[in-house]
Amino acid sequence: MLFEITIKHRIGACKIAVDFTAEASLTAITGPSGAGKTTLLNCIAGLIVPDEGRVVIGGRILLDTAQGIALPVEHRRVGYVFQDTRLFPHLKVRANLAYGENLAHERLERIDRDEVIEVLGIAPLLDRWPASLSGGEIRRVAIARALLSRPGVLLLDEPLASLDKPRAADILAMIAALRDRIALPMLYVSHEPDEVKRLTTSVVALT
Repeated sequence: MLFEITIKHRIGACKIAVDFTAEASLTAITGPSGAGKTTLLNCIAGLIVPDEGRVVIGGRILLDTAQGIALPVEHRRVGYVFQDTRLFPHLKVRANLAYGENLAHERLERIDRDEVIEVLGIAPLLDRWPASLSGGEIRRVAIARALLSRPGVLLLDEPLASLDKPRAADILAMIAALRDRIALPMLYVSHEPDEVKRLTTSVVALT
């Protein structure tokens, strides 16, 4: 199995219990607001240590609370595209991408920088400041930076949120291109059934 994930965690009155396996390179996580989708991604990334859990991706154990295994964030090789993107406003796009590359482990196979720039269509943006970018452009740069850190898995938390339909369609097409051209496991959070259907038949629904 590519993904083996079991998470049990409570935050205040909210409790999530997730248990799934999946073989698809891109698996969607769906559910209403408050179902715990972002909390699940944070547990996988190591930003939250769940009450109980096991996370295995591509045969690599990131977390197993029963065995006392909880790799620190920097050793999990997780690329994370947050809802708010979190580009560095004081760095131009080129420098934001270089930051992602600097996080990469030197012993890991390098993801081709030119291919990432080509697939995401960001070559014209390299010398621009984040404040000058549109919402769709910011999303593309954030995805590129995450990929250039050479992750073992890419987490995408509602990457189309707050985009208008044309920009959302562009980003969706680019994610599909990444799925097909770069062999990288992806977990894609969304609450929109139509966009999920365009990307994958592997869906985990949280309630």
